[in-house]
This record gives sequence, structure tokens and C-alpha cells, in this order.
Amino acid sequence: MSTALCPICKKPSPPRSENPAFPFCSRRCRAVDLGRWLGEEYRMPDRQAEQSEDELPSGCHPDRQGEDA
Repeated sequence: MSTALCPICKKPSPPRSENPAFPFCSRRCRAVDLGRWLGEEYRMPDRQAEQSEDELPSGCHPDRQGEDA
């Protein structure tokens, strides 16, 4: 079984059964990660500016899964 590494400090992180902060190694690293999210250091990629929902193929529309357009 491989040991998970903390995504913040890269130290080995104890398993979930022993560590309430999992996947982080400590409460401190968990708080650092939360601070990065709140400080908007992490960003999700956005669609290209010229692409809108109307231009997406009908099978890719998030509200129409499995329906005919």
C-alpha cells in the first residue's frame, strides 16, 4: 500500500482512519489549502471567450444529458 503525500508540503500523510485532515498531513496544511482557495490562488479553466452555450454540440449541453435536442 502506497503512502499518500500531502498536496501542500509533500510529506507523507497518515491514512484517513488515523488522520481527520486527510489528504493533508495536518490541520495546518488543510488550513493553508483553504486559504489558497479563499484567496483565489486556485482557478478553474473557463471556456474560451468566443464559445458560448449556444455553440456547444447538443450532446455536450450540461442540462441535456441523454435527451434529444
